[in-house]
Amino acid sequence: MEYVTLGERKRIALIAHDSRKRDLIEWARFNRHILAEHIVLATGTTGKLLEQELGIEITKLQSGPLGGDQQIGAKIAEGEVDFVIFFWDPLEAQPHDVDVKALLRLAVVWNIPIACNRASADFMFSSPLMTQEYQRTIPDYEVYSARIIPGGNRKEPDERQA
Repeated sequence: MEYVTLGERKRIALIAHDSRKRDLIEWARFNRHILAEHIVLATGTTGKLLEQELGIEITKLQSGPLGGDQQIGAKIAEGEVDFVIFFWDPLEAQPHDVDVKALLRLAVVWNIPIACNRASADFMFSSPLMTQEYQRTIPDYEVYSARIIPGGNRKEPDERQA
């Protein structure tokens, strides 16, 4: 089993669908003192609103539908995000639903804590683990990475040899 140590200062991704932005901003305002102690990144519009409201530095990526969800997913895969707070709207179809699903899948694949509503975000932020180091288990995907795919693992002849 492999572990990664999350420091006392966490890298937190904040995301909200348009219909949930007000809720996330209200939650973030209540938790401003905690957020200010960590590294915060957010998708574009959400990040701009949070930065204006909280007066703290937010690393802003693209807007979700323009690739921001995928950027956060990539940061998860690269080990650059410690956990995600994503206030998504389960009752409204999004034009980028596939990106949202991919982001949620990557959080689960890499064992990243994810809060999808205010109650789960409150529980995460009230945890004593917010202010201390934490050993997060990294799943072992060696078997998956080394799998043999019929017809897919052959070495192609070098063009110069053909």
